[in-house]
Amino acid sequence: MSYLPDPKRYDNAQFRRVGRSGLKLPALSFGLWHNFGDTTTIETQRSILFKAFDLGITHFDLANNYGPPAGSAEINFGRILKQDFRGYRDELIISTKAGWDMWPGPYGRGGGSKKALLSSLDQSLSRLGVDYVDIFYSHRYDADTPLEETADALAQAVRQGKALYVGISSYSGAKTREIAAHLRDRQVPLLINQPAYNLFNRWVEKDLLNAVDDVGAGIIAFTPLAQGLLTNKYLNGIPQDARVNRPGGDFLRPEHLKEENIIRARALNEIAARRGQSLAQLAIAWVLRDTRVTSALIGASSARQIEENVAALNNLSFTPEELAEIDRHAVEGGINLWEKPSHDEAV
Repeated sequence: MSYLPDPKRYDNAQFRRVGRSGLKLPALSFGLWHNFGDTTTIETQRSILFKAFDLGITHFDLANNYGPPAGSAEINFGRILKQDFRGYRDELIISTKAGWDMWPGPYGRGGGSKKALLSSLDQSLSRLGVDYVDIFYSHRYDADTPLEETADALAQAVRQGKALYVGISSYSGAKTREIAAHLRDRQVPLLINQPAYNLFNRWVEKDLLNAVDDVGAGIIAFTPLAQGLLTNKYLNGIPQDARVNRPGGDFLRPEHLKEENIIRARALNEIAARRGQSLAQLAIAWVLRDTRVTSALIGASSARQIEENVAALNNLSFTPEELAEIDRHAVEGGINLWEKPSHDEAV
């Protein structure tokens, strides 16, 4: 039986405008970083994506290297898009990225050169089976490539009709301002920056939030749940089925689960319980408390997890007392794996 989306999918959905653009994104977007490679059955992938769309999530975020293996998430999403979402393409925002290692040789090792970015975009379009993506990102700042060249590549993708908008990921505040100026010179606005941001990784608050506001862009926060650290999964130890024990799960490392982080997570869980929320719901609501954050990018390994995360939107308000108490426990946890590009360093 072909998929028929819930006719009430937009009744309670929340959307936010991206910076000063005309585009709106759902308050929760869905990322296919994990669980959409060839290690997950296509039936499971379908059930997750169907649930997301049924709950008003219209933005699906990919990258060239998502899997495992690299590229398989785009292939699998393209298959589901063709077979199940074919009549709903205009309701969807599809994004992809290039910048990290993808194929052998110097041009496939990521970076921000025109050759690497535009070759990768063509490959992504082929894997996805689409003529264009809605947002194309430079996945990381490349200290070895002039930002003018990266901006040239992004602007060319728009002029060629292969992307409607362009964004950046894990760029510092200073580099955000710089590439936004280069793009503006090319008459292509910077739409959005996608940084890691959560209760244990708050680097964006130093300057990046102000930078995107200054240039008229938005923020979409990835890892709002700190790779599962800000859920109830690790409050009492590491379960056998945890992501840290699965293929492709090495982005959550054993040292991230140090006792100090677990103690803080338990304290935050108590605050969440008083709000009638799970720890995950609190973490998502907290990221969205700032109006400069357009969307929080969630992932899931089951449809049930999406339902729980979407329920966070039922309570996005915080009292000053709650925020002050949260601040006592929401401190740097040593979990930012993307620190180098976000600090303008060579990777």
